[in-house]
Amino acid sequence: MTDVAARVAAGGLLAGPVVVLLSGGRDSVCLLDLAVRLAGPVVALHVNYGLREAAGADEAHCRALCSRLGVPLEVVRAGDPEGNVQAWAREVRYAAAERLEGAIAVGHTATDQAETVLYRLVASPGRRALLGMPARAGRVIRPLLELTRAETTAYCEVRGLPWREDASNAASARGRLREVLALHPAAEANVARTLAQLRDEAAVLDALIDVDADLTTLPPALARLTVQRIAEPAPVAEHIDAILALAARGGTGHVDLPGGLRVTVEYGRARVARREGAVAPSVRLGVPGRVAWGEGEVSCEVGAFAIADGTLDAAALAADLEVRPWRPGDRMRPLGLGGSKSLQDLFTDRKIPREERHRLPVVVSDGDIAWVPGVATGERFRARGDGPRVRLTWCLDSAADERRDRRDPRPGGRPPAQDQGDG
Repeated sequence: MTDVAARVAAGGLLAGPVVVLLSGGRDSVCLLDLAVRLAGPVVALHVNYGLREAAGADEAHCRALCSRLGVPLEVVRAGDPEGNVQAWAREVRYAAAERLEGAIAVGHTATDQAETVLYRLVASPGRRALLGMPARAGRVIRPLLELTRAETTAYCEVRGLPWREDASNAASARGRLREVLALHPAAEANVARTLAQLRDEAAVLDALIDVDADLTTLPPALARLTVQRIAEPAPVAEHIDAILALAARGGTGHVDLPGGLRVTVEYGRARVARREGAVAPSVRLGVPGRVAWGEGEVSCEVGAFAIADGTLDAAALAADLEVRPWRPGDRMRPLGLGGSKSLQDLFTDRKIPREERHRLPVVVSDGDIAWVPGVATGERFRARGDGPRVRLTWCLDSAADERRDRRDPRPGGRPPAQDQGDG
């Protein structure tokens, strides 16, 4: 299996400190062994969700494997599931991985990639469904994307590495998709080659997009891509035809999108804004963790951070935070003020336009406002001494950032949402 190790090494993803998400299945077992051979230091993370009768045996298997390979193992017991079980499980494992040092390595293979693309084709229209999972996304790396499941199986067999089977996989949606891929022996390789070509073509097409263009002057394909860019990350694929029809008709009109957003078309040009009176919902943010909110994402990291906007005392924060929009009557005790002040007055002091105020996240801990990006940090949450700190970050998605700059005539577009250079 030197060929497998050489191919993974050539990808350059397994280097330096690595956290391997270890389920006990063949792909994660293969990944852990390769990480030990190619990277380091290596830590394994196993999450026991307690959802299957075999969960205890899976955990025991991971402990035995890590002991054999000499790898430290972190085990997290997830507790009771909330809402969508798959989304909850994903949030639990990535929040746990964020606490550990190193790249977060997951065992997705070319087989998983093909299954993902097929599923997205069925579930969600649009070109982006065809682009698949990236090999790197932030701290997350996928070193096995060029290997098929047959290759990870053979690797484990040759290396004498046992793995666990999840009997429920066969009956799952992915299990049924595997039957489709089995119709042709080159299915996975063909999907992988097609994805590589599509990504190259997507880079060329994306460079041609001008979000200020008159949609009626563009070829249909480029007009669709322009609407997607203007609206992202809102789900717009099912509304593109209606938006382009508005543009072709001339004059002014609008199409409402999910999440309280509205696309307004004026004489061929489109823009997106939140509907009057529509605000983003309240969501839970784990410490650490990250959550999509409004037009971007709020993230929370724990570590030894320099004091800056969004750096708070970890000991003062609750285990779960609330991220919500500003509400009339909100008050907080801003750092250094020596008393309380309404958020409305703080917005006025910081020259935050009225139409922008509901777009800023308000982070709340046990009922107290801890942080509003670019506006204030709560006195109770001041970073003190050398104790553990939390870094909160508010990142707009790039399309929303462009939209906001275009509609704000002031130099620089808006006050900075946060002062941390690595955002």
